[in-house]
Amino acid sequence: MEFLRSVALGVLIVLLQVLSPGFAGSPPCSPGFDSELYIFKVHREQLQRGRRLGRVVFNSCSARSRTVFDSADKRFQVDADGTVILKRRVSLREGHYMFSVHAWDSKDKKHTVFVRVKHEAKTGNHHQQEDTETVGPAQSESRPALRVLEFPKSSGGLRRWKREWVIPIIRIGENEKGLFPKEIAKLQSSRAKQIKMLYNITGEGADQDPKGLFTINRNNGSVYVTRPLDRETKAKYVLQAHAIAADGKDEEEPMEIIVEVTDVNDNTPVFTQNPFLGTVPEASEIGFEFMTVTATDADEPNTDYADIRYSILSQNPQEPGPAMFIINPVTGAIRVNAAGLDREKYPEYTLKIAAGDSQGEDRVGTGTAVITVTDSNDNAPQFEKTSYNVSVPENKVGAVVVKMPVTDGDEPQSPAWTAKFRIINGNSGGFFAVNTGPNKQEGIITTIKQLDFEHNSKFTLLVVAENDVPFAKPLTTSTATVTVNVLDVNEAPVFDPEEKTISKPEDVAVGSELTVYTATDPDTARTQKVTYRVGRDPAGWVSVDGETGQVKVKSSMDRESLFVKDGNYTALILAMDDDPTPATGTGTLVIQLKDVNDNAPSIEERTISVCSKESAPVLLSVIDNDGPGFAAPYRVELQGDSKNNWTAMMNDTKTGIVLRLKVPLEHGQYNVVMRVYDNLDLCQDNTVHATVCDCTGASVQCSDKAVAGFGLPGILGILGAIMALLVLLLLLLLFARRKRSLKKEPLLADDDIRDNVYCYDEEGGGEDDQEFDLSVLHMGLDNRPDVFRNDVAPTFMPAPQYRPRPTNPEEIDTFIDDNLKAADNDPTAPPYDSLLVFDFEGGGSDAGSLSSLNSSSSGDQDYDCLGEWGPRFKKLADMYGGGEDELL
Repeated sequence: MEFLRSVALGVLIVLLQVLSPGFAGSPPCSPGFDSELYIFKVHREQLQRGRRLGRVVFNSCSARSRTVFDSADKRFQVDADGTVILKRRVSLREGHYMFSVHAWDSKDKKHTVFVRVKHEAKTGNHHQQEDTETVGPAQSESRPALRVLEFPKSSGGLRRWKREWVIPIIRIGENEKGLFPKEIAKLQSSRAKQIKMLYNITGEGADQDPKGLFTINRNNGSVYVTRPLDRETKAKYVLQAHAIAADGKDEEEPMEIIVEVTDVNDNTPVFTQNPFLGTVPEASEIGFEFMTVTATDADEPNTDYADIRYSILSQNPQEPGPAMFIINPVTGAIRVNAAGLDREKYPEYTLKIAAGDSQGEDRVGTGTAVITVTDSNDNAPQFEKTSYNVSVPENKVGAVVVKMPVTDGDEPQSPAWTAKFRIINGNSGGFFAVNTGPNKQEGIITTIKQLDFEHNSKFTLLVVAENDVPFAKPLTTSTATVTVNVLDVNEAPVFDPEEKTISKPEDVAVGSELTVYTATDPDTARTQKVTYRVGRDPAGWVSVDGETGQVKVKSSMDRESLFVKDGNYTALILAMDDDPTPATGTGTLVIQLKDVNDNAPSIEERTISVCSKESAPVLLSVIDNDGPGFAAPYRVELQGDSKNNWTAMMNDTKTGIVLRLKVPLEHGQYNVVMRVYDNLDLCQDNTVHATVCDCTGASVQCSDKAVAGFGLPGILGILGAIMALLVLLLLLLLFARRKRSLKKEPLLADDDIRDNVYCYDEEGGGEDDQEFDLSVLHMGLDNRPDVFRNDVAPTFMPAPQYRPRPTNPEEIDTFIDDNLKAADNDPTAPPYDSLLVFDFEGGGSDAGSLSSLNSSSSGDQDYDCLGEWGPRFKKLADMYGGGEDELL
């Protein structure tokens, strides 16, 4: 029995081994190269194109017999069987060269191995992996064996294999030649052995744009490309492969196919612009880099096909040398290669430049670089004059001291021609600045600080002229000496301090001295007297002694005045010197007024309304214009009859009065007199007009009893008065109309023709707003020097001092008032208060003297002739003619 069990177990084990081939675990396959480094030995340094160097071996752990390889150095090609072949000539200058080779396994995982090509002297020994003497034809056009793509499948048996099938990428070179369509792969289903399978592809290039690029043989699964591919148009295509039974009952899972287009060198480098424009200074040193040219290549980046090198093909003109410039082959930077650039002789160069890919050994594109030679600063600006002697008044900022023109031999309006200036000596205090004028060839010195004649009356400045750009070579700079003489001007007296603050009680007595506020005259070189006056005193509280500057109280001051801000009163004091052109200084006097108890408290509310029954108390506010310490707490007392009807008491804070009706009163008007005291018992009586209304409680409602109190008689009286006024107005209108209807007799007869009186001239001073030439009044005396005259300005009386116009607009009112008073009291201004001669009538007049006219009572005058002179003299004839009887 035991034996049978052993036999059965052995049979079972054998069956399991037969049915499960992977059961007896063998070592797992690891894809990769069979060596980490391949060394190919050669006997020559110069390796020619098409030479086979050796073979690399890659194990893909799959049924594929061929593998896709890729070389990092495009000068080497690796065929599908691993053979390494030279595509271009290679020189082993250092005796060896190393590059890398890549391969992909069935899961599309990349593997890399390094290949080293080593030069050795020829010996009789050969390694198995190298063929140092054999040189065969180039294999660059050979194609790997056709790739068969199998759909993923699962094995039967006791366990299921993992679904980890990864289809490798299909790589196709761009722009391939030959007959199309070309077969690139073949699909195969494991079920095709049992049933007929039909194949199909979908995706980019199949049923999607660009449609028809890839096709498939539905029966055998062959995949074709119908035309050459362009990597620059599209570098990768993703397709879906499908396999389905002919009867439609069974199908494979879709399989993804990736087709990559490998690059070939089919694009020529193109310059990013043409021509390139650059400038170079004529004094540039050898090696000076001044411009860069760039080109692009549409081939795959980071490959030889896009590895660009630059070169210069030609130069025009070729003077003074054929290689005036050189280009960096890698960066495209152009540098100066030789000395001798001269803008005046050769202002422009044209270079023909080239850009070649594959490090300059394959496709070449050309372009142009135009280089303009610019002027260099090889001429220093020169002053037209080397010394200046000028004068400038003191205390003036921004005054132009001097203008200094220069000349420059460089190209006009260029940076090498534009001048700039520096003060290199004599400006230790920073009083002056020098700037370039608008024409760029002139230095202008101005004052930037106030000059002080009393401190320094003379400056000597040394100015140097330069250019905006440095000199191209060492040059001698031009300098100019400027002697500045400071002119003395009359300066205003200066108060010390400019703002003086004093503290005084507000009730200081009138005439009391507040302070002495004086100013000093900064003009130490002059002997001048300083006088004082009040410049601005809005409340009229202060006066100042003109000689000593002593400030006194002119009128009572009040801290609670509107002119006082935050307890401070500000006045302006003026100090004037006695220069022919007087200058005025201003000092600010700030008086801090200390509060005194000079304001009794008062009640703010003057009218109230209360109900006559069960009235609510009224809170009255107490105010006091005095500051803290002279106000609250307050107290209140009722005065007179108000004590009988009202009660008044202070609130809890002692700042308000609670007024309450003591007994019910008839509705009407009442005066409540209360005396309010501050904390120092200063008091005053306050009257509050109280209206007692016919209501109850706190809701005060007063009816208009005053109108109702008139009654009917009062209303009738008012209406009667209005009617009387209307009647009186009507009578006045009738009287005025009747008066206008009366015909007035004209004062003059219709035939009385009179002349109008015209004013042809005026004698005398005329109106104040007219200007008259008073010299006309003296023309007669001027022609008669023998006639005595005494209308001259008195010389024994001093002329008044007029105040100059202030700079502060707030002082204009005071300025006008002061000068108006001075003009009114000026004894030296016309008209002069002196003896004048009026008894001379002039000479050369045909008229006689008025003194010859006289009256006489003797003899009769005959006025009858007036009646014969026409209607104009009729009135005179009536008045004087007709004899004595008519006069009586």
